[in-house]
Amino acid sequence: MAEAPPLEVRGLTKRFGSTTAVDGLTFAVAPGRITGFLGPNGAGKTTTLRMLLGLARPTAGEALVGGVPYRKLADPIRSVGAVLEESSYHPTRSGRNHLRVLARAEGIPAGRADEVLAAV
Repeated sequence: MAEAPPLEVRGLTKRFGSTTAVDGLTFAVAPGRITGFLGPNGAGKTTTLRMLLGLARPTAGEALVGGVPYRKLADPIRSVGAVLEESSYHPTRSGRNHLRVLARAEGIPAGRADEVLAAV
């Protein structure tokens, strides 16, 4: 059996009343790939990521991390890192130091931040 993609969405849809923010989105990210998520304001980028992270419930479809919904991951902080809003980090802290602070808060060795940055 083939391994599930690290990130996958299938028929993902989100409606807010009569407004459709995401409409039937389907994609999979291959292992080891760095993937950008680009589009104009209002295109549904943040809404899609919120559904992927279990912060918003899809109207239809599914969003999977390693083949399972985010909420079912045994230890999500060790599988997924995300900053959706610029207000969620300190404005004078470097990206490296931001990752180190998050790692420390979760009991992850600070050196892991350097390993992750080296990979990207």
